[in-house]
Amino acid sequence: MPTYKTRAVLSLADAERIVAAARDEAQRNSWNVAISVVDEGGHPLSSVRLDGCAAIGAYISYEKARSAAIGRRETKGYEDMINGGRNAFLAVADISRGLLEGGIPVIVDGDCIGAVGVSGVKPDQDAQVARAGLGALA
Repeated sequence: MPTYKTRAVLSLADAERIVAAARDEAQRNSWNVAISVVDEGGHPLSSVRLDGCAAIGAYISYEKARSAAIGRRETKGYEDMINGGRNAFLAVADISRGLLEGGIPVIVDGDCIGAVGVSGVKPDQDAQVARAGLGALA
């Protein structure tokens, strides 16, 4: 008889709560950003691009979220690795479009169940908005 593991799943309602909390943080700071939430496979669940955010922000926020979910780590780690000289990592084609700070995985009981990505302001500010979004799940 096989043994099956039970784990959490990021629902659409969870994703929408993350987007709402992240949007509130961005608006409190007058930051025009795009916010994307994906499932554990990097597939889109919810997103928003605030007024004034460049159109490319929507693309970048999704790629940051996708990279964080697939890699199961914050995208800042990838950016630091590349800035530290490991340029060969840019050849990882499947995730190389979102290797900038601002993508944060959603980890529950050690499992990555999705991620949030934010783009539009300074890297640490993108990450601040993403973390505020994750706070909605606490």
